Amino acid sequence: MFARRALAGGSRVLEYKGRLITHAEANALYDGSIEEGHTFLFDLNEHYIIDGSQGGNSARWINHSCAPNCRAEVHVDQDGDALRDRVIIEALRDIAPGEELTYNYGIVLDVPHTPRLKRLWACRCGAAQCTGTLLQPRRRVRRV
Repeated sequence: MFARRALAGGSRVLEYKGRLITHAEANALYDGSIEEGHTFLFDLNEHYIIDGSQGGNSARWINHSCAPNCRAEVHVDQDGDALRDRVIIEALRDIAPGEELTYNYGIVLDVPHTPRLKRLWACRCGAAQCTGTLLQPRRRVRRV
C-alpha cells in the first residue's frame, strides 16, 4: 500500500478494521494459520482480535518492515469497553506521496521459533537491519 499524498510524521494514516472476534473464535476459524505464515488477524486486547479478512479495509494490505515508516497503536477506550478499542496506523515520520506504507507487525508466538517457523514467517523487507523474520522475541516476564 502506498501513500496517495504527503503524510506528516505523527499523523493518523487510517484505522485497521475488520470483524471483532474472540481469541477462541480465531483459534476455531484459523487453527493452523501459524503454519501458513499469513494472516489478517490483529490482536486488539486480551478479549478480542480484529479479523481483517472479514469486513476489513485497506489497512490489511500494509506490509511489514524492519525499518517501518508507520506504527500500529492500540487506542484503548477511555471507559474500559474492550469492544470499543481501536487500532490506528500512525506515521512515524514524514511520508512522501508514492512511498510504501509499512509497520513492524510485532508477531509474537507462544511456541519456540524453529527454523521452519522462521522460514514460514520470513521477512523480505530489504531494510539494511532486516531480521529475516516477522517473528519478534517473546517478552520475558521479570520476576522480582
